[in-house]
Amino acid sequence: MLASTAQARDYGQQGTVFPVIERDLLEQIHARLTAMEKSGETARLNQELKRRTVARVERPEPVAGLVRAEAARKWAFDPTITLETDIRGPKGELIHARGTRVNPLDSVPLRSELLFFDGDDPDQLAWALRQSPNAKLILVRGAPLELMKARQRRFYFDQGGKLSTHFAIRAVPARVRQQGRLLEVSEIVLPNAKGSRP
Repeated sequence: MLASTAQARDYGQQGTVFPVIERDLLEQIHARLTAMEKSGETARLNQELKRRTVARVERPEPVAGLVRAEAARKWAFDPTITLETDIRGPKGELIHARGTRVNPLDSVPLRSELLFFDGDDPDQLAWALRQSPNAKLILVRGAPLELMKARQRRFYFDQGGKLSTHFAIRAVPARVRQQGRLLEVSEIVLPNAKGSRP
């Protein structure tokens, strides 16, 4: 068998060669940042970012798609999950095998009702504040920090609508409370401002 050998050949210059004239990308970025710093644009952008961040904390993005309840609706929500993997203790002992159905309410009860409401709607806010003092007040719209300061109560916010989506809530105000091994979810109709609704 013959071993193939690679041979390099110089074919010479085949066309016009031009020098590289583009500036280095990192140099361009550095020059742009330096110019922004000198002009005060960096400081202005940082102030704008700070302003937007503070505004988003004080008034988070409202949960999309929720409306004021116009029809009462109530349903049972089963929080039972089926485990996808084994659950083991710190010493490797099997606590729950994969495929086991587990209801978290069996070991950790819901200690207080969850109230979902629009903090910008005075009727819904008044309704929420009339409920149990132990209820968790969860805004889907509004300014939680401002309300906490004014009402001296803790307010939460359903960031990104994760909880309302999980419980299939479509209208507010809504209440979630434990009923045995299930959760009862209710959308509640409030009288409107003109008092025409019961």
